[in-house]
Amino acid sequence: MPDITYGAATRVSPHVRRVTARNSGRMTGPGTNSYIVGERELAVIDPGPPLEEHIDALERITAGRLRSILVTHTHRDHSPAAAELARRTGAELIGNVIANDGYQDASFVGARALAQDECVLIDGVTVRAILTPGHVSNHVCYLIEDDRLLITGDHVMGGSTVVIVPPAGNMRDYIASLRRMLDYDIASIAPGHGDVIGEPRRELEHLIAHRLKREQKVVDALTRLGAARIDALTPLVYDDVDPVMHGWAALSLHAHLLKLVADERATVANDVWQMRG
Repeated sequence: MPDITYGAATRVSPHVRRVTARNSGRMTGPGTNSYIVGERELAVIDPGPPLEEHIDALERITAGRLRSILVTHTHRDHSPAAAELARRTGAELIGNVIANDGYQDASFVGARALAQDECVLIDGVTVRAILTPGHVSNHVCYLIEDDRLLITGDHVMGGSTVVIVPPAGNMRDYIASLRRMLDYDIASIAPGHGDVIGEPRRELEHLIAHRLKREQKVVDALTRLGAARIDALTPLVYDDVDPVMHGWAALSLHAHLLKLVADERATVANDVWQMRG
């Protein structure tokens, strides 16, 4: 767990500081991390939830120098503070938007969209947008090239794996995005929740292996049962996860099953899944 003083900025690299929101919980760990890039002219990446004290802290720390507000994605613990922070500071909103599937922040509107590998210059620091669909289809990671620091939102989180919620979340895309990140020159990872992660290649390879191992458990369970619904599969596939979390686990299980269908390894009819012969 990171050493957190809510409302204070902690240096995580030469050009980046972290401010953590006071929204800790099962899904958010110690809270959502907002990252401030630059020294004279500033950008905030992931302003977080609409907590007044957190927005006040970001406004105070940036002190009239905020020019851009970027988001990794529009889930409700990452982007809702953007609208109010932009109203107070006049900063430009930057990030990709998708249709609301029931999980998106509807207040994030009017933002400048980003293309794959598009670079934004912040106070002389190059920030490269890496489109990483998977956790959700509009997810973007930001590589601070000068520091070789990758800000990952919910694509990579400290101390846990992320939930993939179809249809906006896609397991096939998620694993492909993790593999694509191995092509970049990264020294450390700054996640949306948790502390900075060293040895990024090891972490990314671990996450890929973990997802494929979970996929194999899905295959094994379906093979054993012959055909099954998600509620019957969940306790078998996630027997190593606290049952309190099985509701969320079932969402990622659905994503794994859809990947198996896309890979032409499984079929589904009337919500009953089975492996192909």
